[in-house]
Amino acid sequence: MTEYIYLAVLFPLIGFLINGLFGRLIKNEKIVGGIGSAMVALSFLVIVFSFFETLGLPADKRTRIVEWFTWIETGGIKTAFGYQVDQLSLTMSLVVTGVGFLIHVYSIGYMHGDKGFWRFFAYLNLFIFAMMNLVLADNFVLLFLGWEGVGLCSYLLIGFWYDKGKDGIGNAMAAKKAFVTNRVGDFGFLIAAFTMFWAFGTFEFHAVAELAPQVAAAVPGAILIITLFMLLGVTGKSAQIPLFVWLPDAMAGPTPVSALIHAATMVTAGVYLITRSYPLYSSLAQAQSIVAIIGGVTALFAATI
Repeated sequence: MTEYIYLAVLFPLIGFLINGLFGRLIKNEKIVGGIGSAMVALSFLVIVFSFFETLGLPADKRTRIVEWFTWIETGGIKTAFGYQVDQLSLTMSLVVTGVGFLIHVYSIGYMHGDKGFWRFFAYLNLFIFAMMNLVLADNFVLLFLGWEGVGLCSYLLIGFWYDKGKDGIGNAMAAKKAFVTNRVGDFGFLIAAFTMFWAFGTFEFHAVAELAPQVAAAVPGAILIITLFMLLGVTGKSAQIPLFVWLPDAMAGPTPVSALIHAATMVTAGVYLITRSYPLYSSLAQAQSIVAIIGGVTALFAATI
């Protein structure tokens, strides 16, 4: 089943296209909600089968790369639309699709009667598509595509009721705040990515992991730049100090949005990025200390406000 892992990404995209293009014409909410929920359920089943298939393999063979097609090939860059299937990506995918499915089903009742019902489910499916690209990607470029995708969906869903809130624009302003704050973090991610290509010559996870000790010994400053600016991106996506300011206002979106984005998936994307980049952070003690300090201060701040 692992060779068909791309289906777990493709199904939510199909749901987004169906509801996005034809949802306005489908008058039955159960059909619209059913399509959106079914696509995520199918993704979940693909991940479940892949997960148990992976567990059945020897420990040293549980990481596999499934290349869908070559995406970018220019100069010294060759980047594929490829997915890394291992225990980390599959565990995170189980959370995204499993919890995401439950939230889709709950949303059918919660959003009943809303004039934008079809649009809401299109956005939810688009979010799952972006999030699955993020967690299954086998390189930092594809991960960044998913990273930006969930940022876009966050903007669309937080501001879903854009004509409500303070002065009739409160929700729209909350969405804008989340969008702009995350762009600051994403700028840090970009600097980290550019530095990574300069130092490593590649964006692929396995190649970066293999070269990390050598680069850390030869150019420790490059590792420090990569890890610190990557952490800046993480603070934006995971709402940590100093880029936590968008999260309180983000509750302007429908309750299922908070459950999907702010509790279950997108906010944990930053944690996932740190975990996926562990060869970089483990090669530099200063980077580990800074991550611990940021996380600790954020936790203390959140517990005392």
